[in-house]
Amino acid sequence: MKWVTRAHVHVDRVACPWLITRFIDSEAEFIFVARNQVEQVVKETGAIPYDVPDVELGHKDGKCSFESLIEKYGLTDPALLRLAKIVHAADIESELHTDPIAAGLEAIATGFSLRFPDDFENLERQFEVYDALYAWCRLQVAGKL
Repeated sequence: MKWVTRAHVHVDRVACPWLITRFIDSEAEFIFVARNQVEQVVKETGAIPYDVPDVELGHKDGKCSFESLIEKYGLTDPALLRLAKIVHAADIESELHTDPIAAGLEAIATGFSLRFPDDFENLERQFEVYDALYAWCRLQVAGKL
């Protein structure tokens, strides 16, 4: 499947592709465009839009896009749900204080964006961060931390 979102990825727009490729669509193809081009790309390609205003897999009902994906695809892994809390807090500025890991994830996302402005390279490099954070979440929810 094709998936489309805004260019210049940051927390949610890195976390979502990680979640999609790891748990929803291992053959996913991502398209990054200007915000005002998303609707046209959806019409032309049938891509699934995420983390843009007014779409099913965007921010809604107080949830970030990562949480919307988890809900839509019925993912119940406790470690993913823990990771969702971190992503939510890191992605929504007013919520940054609600999780002790969130400020670090936000700082990492900013640093990667500065070092790797190409969205595809940024994703490739940050997926390792999310793999590691997910592994940590698995230990935490198992009570081993």
